[in-house]
Amino acid sequence: MMIKNIENKIKLASWISISSLITSIIISLGISYLAYKQIQISRKSVYILDKNSTPYQANQLDVTVNRPLEYRTHVNLFHMLFFTLAPDEKFIEYQMKKAMYLIDETGALQYNNLREKGFFNSILSSSAVLTIQTDSVFIDSEKKYFRYYGKQTIDRRSSTVIRTIITEGYLHDLNLRTENNGHGVLITKWKTVENKDISNVQKTNI
Repeated sequence: MMIKNIENKIKLASWISISSLITSIIISLGISYLAYKQIQISRKSVYILDKNSTPYQANQLDVTVNRPLEYRTHVNLFHMLFFTLAPDEKFIEYQMKKAMYLIDETGALQYNNLREKGFFNSILSSSAVLTIQTDSVFIDSEKKYFRYYGKQTIDRRSSTVIRTIITEGYLHDLNLRTENNGHGVLITKWKTVENKDISNVQKTNI
């Protein structure tokens, strides 16, 4: 009888030891997971010091949160650069150079095509000022597709022409953001869908 009681006590002690070990492992894993999550959260926080050395917390956001807005801004910026021109050869070169950082070779192809057709020479000879107004930019974030709608004004000495500009293309995410491409996006497969005059007002020379 005594031997049986001893065996039961040994079994009970064994179960208690095993249970304690399993509980310790579970608690350790739980603490490790919580510590890992805290580290991840802390890495998203940046403290900025003002002039008085007072720390302000700035939280890091997931890059995908504002991506559609960045896509729209990127597309708008490219079109503003490409279609806003003045009768100044250096200004045209500057605009085209800045625009080419935002697009693949399809942008260079359109630029070279316009240059071969004498488009930029006509701007210089007629003292034309070209500006563009964005109507809307449609973005399909899943397909990385966009369509741009805008109106371009061509102001010459003799007339003012307004034309619709509709283009489309795709967006490619880059692994690096640079000073020349702050959104880390590259426009690809860009093409003009529509480019037609909707108004042509002749100026009266006095």
